Amino acid sequence: MLNKETGSPRELICEAPAKINLYLAIKGKRADGFHDLETRMVKITLADRLHLVRRDSGITVHCPESNLPTDEGNLVHRAAKSFFTALGTGGGVDIVLEKKVPIAAGLGGGSSDAGAVLRGLNTLYGFPFSSGQLVDMARPLGADVPFFVDDCTAAWATGIGDEIHAEDISPSGWIVLVNPGFPVSTKWVYENFTLTTGGNPYILGRDFVHGKYACAGPGNLPLYNELESVTIRKYPELGRIKDELLADGAHGALMSGSGPTVFGLFEDEVLAQKSVTRFAQQFPRNAFLARPLST
Repeated sequence: MLNKETGSPRELICEAPAKINLYLAIKGKRADGFHDLETRMVKITLADRLHLVRRDSGITVHCPESNLPTDEGNLVHRAAKSFFTALGTGGGVDIVLEKKVPIAAGLGGGSSDAGAVLRGLNTLYGFPFSSGQLVDMARPLGADVPFFVDDCTAAWATGIGDEIHAEDISPSGWIVLVNPGFPVSTKWVYENFTLTTGGNPYILGRDFVHGKYACAGPGNLPLYNELESVTIRKYPELGRIKDELLADGAHGALMSGSGPTVFGLFEDEVLAQKSVTRFAQQFPRNAFLARPLST
């Protein structure tokens, strides 16, 4: 249904894709307490769904079958509020958020939901903001939100992860994602990170040794995540999941973001399907089969 005055739709269904980090390195701690990093992120087909309905005023959020907050404790509510504050001419929205991406899982689910709200509202209200303005609006909401506002499907990100440089790359084949069913606080992981790798067998040193790291696809992109040293130390089960993914035929396996989700990259769809089916027996509703999101 269209708004008769603007020609814009009055309601919209948005997909909010998850992401995986193919590479994540910490460059140092900043004076403001955040960390400078370098990361390569790829959007994938595992996604939440948001139903947006334009209204005259107010913001309402509904999260069926979820215990997420529906007020400003939810990032989608804050994203909508930021949009209307910037718009300055009133307006409102009713949001129904259907969660599929695990929460606090290293997959960027909440950030993606916020990005989808900003993009969706921009459509509902007749595109009052440029892509660059939406990215600027996204930055205060969270380090990953600019990536999800951007049209790119993959990017190299710097700063705290909010400086986005689109890349024309993606891993090949299929992605098996395994979430062990417990959340991990990103804040806790960064607070416990040190700029040394120690002797953790699941993290590679800063200088790659030929043959000792997996590749993610075109261009022999390295798979590397410096935060594994923190998360796996507390949750060694994640190391076992990585080993099992490799045993199932993945050509590379890595924890995404601050964890705890681990993903395996498969060239063979049959092997990937067998692996996700097996993991689903251990982690019901927390094993997923996905592909890189295409443009």
